[in-house]
Amino acid sequence: MSEAEIMQFVDREERHRVGIQTPFQRLAQQMQDILGDGGILKEVVHAGEGPLVPRDGSVCINFSGFLEYSDEPFESTTHVKYPRMMKLGRDVTVCGLELGLLTMRRGEFSRFLLQPSYAYGEMGCPPLIPPVATLLYEVHIIDFLDSAQVDEFFALSPEEQNCVPLPTLLSVVDTERSFGNRCFNQRRYEDAKDRYKQAMTLLRNREPASEEERRHIREASLPVLLNLSFTYLRLERPRKAMNYGHKALEVSPGNTKALFRCGQAYLEMKDYEKAQDYLTMAQAKKPFDPNINDSLRKLASCYKDCLDKEKEMCTKMFSGFKPDK
Repeated sequence: MSEAEIMQFVDREERHRVGIQTPFQRLAQQMQDILGDGGILKEVVHAGEGPLVPRDGSVCINFSGFLEYSDEPFESTTHVKYPRMMKLGRDVTVCGLELGLLTMRRGEFSRFLLQPSYAYGEMGCPPLIPPVATLLYEVHIIDFLDSAQVDEFFALSPEEQNCVPLPTLLSVVDTERSFGNRCFNQRRYEDAKDRYKQAMTLLRNREPASEEERRHIREASLPVLLNLSFTYLRLERPRKAMNYGHKALEVSPGNTKALFRCGQAYLEMKDYEKAQDYLTMAQAKKPFDPNINDSLRKLASCYKDCLDKEKEMCTKMFSGFKPDK
């Protein structure tokens, strides 16, 4: 047993009398008091960049929580490859941790010492957290999104939503798409699909007040439709991917990405002639695009295999027939 582990069994007043400091007390000496009452102490290990986390934001973080004298965390997300986005005020349940997050920037890694009043209080949280426990949290901010405007928008009635200024709606749609992009990058394709469809619903529900508004709405729908098409390809639902690819082409005829998505979808559906048409049109616009050219090579290989199988089947079908003499 280490000296630190032995010290946890020594009475706190006795340790103070003889001048023995605990690990957390030694750590506290190099930390900053962020509230002025000693309740939350912070040490920046690696500084971040950009603005602070917004009060109504949604954060993607890796964190570990430790009790004093413990080498193993009582909770941690470091084993999760793609941490989920956590909404401040709802998903972060430790008061001191949430207040600490508001002092951080994107990319920052910091440590926080939380006194019991900013953690689990006098009762603790049995069986993991004992009563009156000071906690250490190590936190890395991977990313965050300011979702305050989205929350306010969805709190409105459909009639009120239709009356907000168009730039506000487009900003909400862009945030929803950003959430979807993050889910997509984390390979959470169902969640990404839901975010993109929500963005499309907001755009479809808008009653444009002018032809200019109609044009802005159509322009905003294009990247969402392309994202939906790509997401359905990842979900192995090529018919849906094809449908959204065609909707993107209605907005932007001849769009290279839309042609490519349709070509990919038809290829997965084994409709090789249509796949050839769309992929060839996409290649004509971007002749050196490696993804388009890879898909055309895949198409050629799949088409050859299909012809070989048909030839083999015909050979077997007619192998038993003998010509009349």
